[in-house]
Amino acid sequence: MSQQNDENIEATTVDVEGQVETAQEQAAENDSVEETSIQDTLVAELAAAHAEIAEQKEQMLRIQADAQNVRRRAEGDVEKAHKFGQEKFSRECLSVLDNLDRALAASPEDEATKALREGVEMTLQGFISTLTKFNVEAIDPQGETFNPEFHQAMAMQENADFPPNTVMAVMQKGYSLHGRLLRPAMVMVSKGAPSIDENA
Repeated sequence: MSQQNDENIEATTVDVEGQVETAQEQAAENDSVEETSIQDTLVAELAAAHAEIAEQKEQMLRIQADAQNVRRRAEGDVEKAHKFGQEKFSRECLSVLDNLDRALAASPEDEATKALREGVEMTLQGFISTLTKFNVEAIDPQGETFNPEFHQAMAMQENADFPPNTVMAVMQKGYSLHGRLLRPAMVMVSKGAPSIDENA
């Protein structure tokens, strides 16, 4: 009986060992499946994190570019305000300049008004000098080709001494501020030589 017990014990032991091996194999397979599942989850999370980082970087670059554009635009606006802030004031000064020019043109050159004339000339020169310091430039296109951007044609006249489309006379000077037109020069433009009608 002892031998039979030993055989039963041995069979049970072998059976238990087989079950243990099967359980270990299943546990190893389950661990392997779990590890693969965890790895897949981690890889997916890592890919999502990389995508989010790339999106955040792109958004940050866009924000930086927008900020730089706003800064540049603001600097340009400030520069324009400095350059052209006195435009209205300069335009108003032009009538004073014109009146001083007219006073000189109308005053007789005699001994009685010589001191007054010199005073007006000095005032005019000082005024022109001050305007020049602030980049107000005169446009005096006498003899130049007519340019509608800077000249306003008051009349056209036939004249053999001037080629067509040439400024013959300046009725009123024009002025610009930093190259921007304040007032166009009022001019008389040549049509060229009078045409001769051979049939007449």
